[in-house]
Amino acid sequence: MGLEQELNAFKAQFARTAPAGRPALYEAKIEELRRSFAREKAVGPGDAAPDFSLPDARGGSVTLSDLLRGGPAVVTFYRGGWCPYRNIQLRAYEAILPQIKALGGNLVAISPQLPDGSLKTAETNALTVHVLSDVGNHAARRFGLVYTLPEELRAAMRSNDKALPGINGDDSWDLPVPATYVVGGDGRVALAYIEVDYRRRLEPEAILAALKPLRSA
Repeated sequence: MGLEQELNAFKAQFARTAPAGRPALYEAKIEELRRSFAREKAVGPGDAAPDFSLPDARGGSVTLSDLLRGGPAVVTFYRGGWCPYRNIQLRAYEAILPQIKALGGNLVAISPQLPDGSLKTAETNALTVHVLSDVGNHAARRFGLVYTLPEELRAAMRSNDKALPGINGDDSWDLPVPATYVVGGDGRVALAYIEVDYRRRLEPEAILAALKPLRSA
């Protein structure tokens, strides 16, 4: 089963099992965000990727400019390990990590959750990719991806024991729009996939296709 099919299967399961009214609420808020999110202000193809230096899940630190000295990088922003769609996505990306490396690339996954949460994400999903903590959304903000969760969704998350202040270590209720970038060794964005519907993610094949010409370059 491909990534899109797996995501759609989980979406259908959620629609069948979620509390009454919850799927409709989530649909409405996705469309509300689609109307309000300033997509044109986000970093896009041809732009210089903002540099960042972030702690990883195991106590180290990863700097984008350092990674790019060795070749291209795949940078994916996700909301947090509490998001089941993110878990499906990262497992799919982990599966193509050998191919990414064969093309000279590296993969980093970034969320605003605290480092302990990033470690749990990495361990639960058996990830070997760099799982980074962007506490305060500073890197995501430089990429133009940050939005504030509306009150109706805050209440839903509280009811699910997923209140963001305890997960992210601040009171902002800010999250990044899920996005995946392929950045060339020159620091320029070759591919930018930004989607306010968190149930949709960039297919692994698209990542590999974007990396191939960067290898030859």
